[in-house]
Amino acid sequence: MRIDAHHHLWDLAVRDQPWTRDIPALRRTFTAAELRPALDRNAIDATVLVQTIAVPEETPELLALASGDPHVRAVVGWTRLTDPGVADRLAELREAPGGSALVGIRHGVQDEPDPDWTARPEVRRGIAAVGAAGLVYDLVVRPDQLPAAVRTVRELPDVRFVLDHAGNPVIGPDGLEPWASLLTELAGCPNVTVKLSGLVTRVGPAPARALRPYADTLLATVGPHRLMYGSDWPVCLLAARAGYDDVLSLAQTLTDQLGADERAAVFGTTAARWYGIAA
Repeated sequence: MRIDAHHHLWDLAVRDQPWTRDIPALRRTFTAAELRPALDRNAIDATVLVQTIAVPEETPELLALASGDPHVRAVVGWTRLTDPGVADRLAELREAPGGSALVGIRHGVQDEPDPDWTARPEVRRGIAAVGAAGLVYDLVVRPDQLPAAVRTVRELPDVRFVLDHAGNPVIGPDGLEPWASLLTELAGCPNVTVKLSGLVTRVGPAPARALRPYADTLLATVGPHRLMYGSDWPVCLLAARAGYDDVLSLAQTLTDQLGADERAAVFGTTAARWYGIAA
């Protein structure tokens, strides 16, 4: 089974995406019907649909979409982690139409000014509630927030985490450190996996050459059995020529040294195991 572990969908006629207002390429509706031909062309069997905005109405909409789409087999939604009733909110989401597709929760930590946001006691309580509900917590952070994220993963061993976009490293000659050292620390925590996703929009020409040291670091630290491919469609369209086929081809190039079992992990079995996606 081949899985795209990270993509988005939105309909501006249903719900605004304020973050796209200054990004003309993304300031339109992106539907499952538009993505489906690329999934079929590349033999992608299942996908993980990920939230984009911090409003309670979006996640039920994504769950309802998943209930009628043959590819969307899992949803990473949003709820307010600092809500004292977060456990009740999670239960309500799972009881909503399509609620069985809810596999995880995410918050846009990268939009929070505080580099230690995930270390706040009220946030930690919310993340712990996500884990207690049997759900994964997806971490999407800026580079300066990665140290706090590593501590959070280490100090909440009963919660399963996924680090989105490999922690959004700075791509460049001086970008490997301290990111590589932090990934080495993270690799020591068995309760976390990492997404090979979202990096193509951080580089210019020759993305394979620029990203090779980062992919090699991921493979050497967390390893292929804790790494999962995600297209980050349609955000990936911001990169030059980066249509769906280009992003998948790049991920395959960056993992071309792996054996068949290891490639199967990156492009399917890691996501299936971590998000509970059945064949």
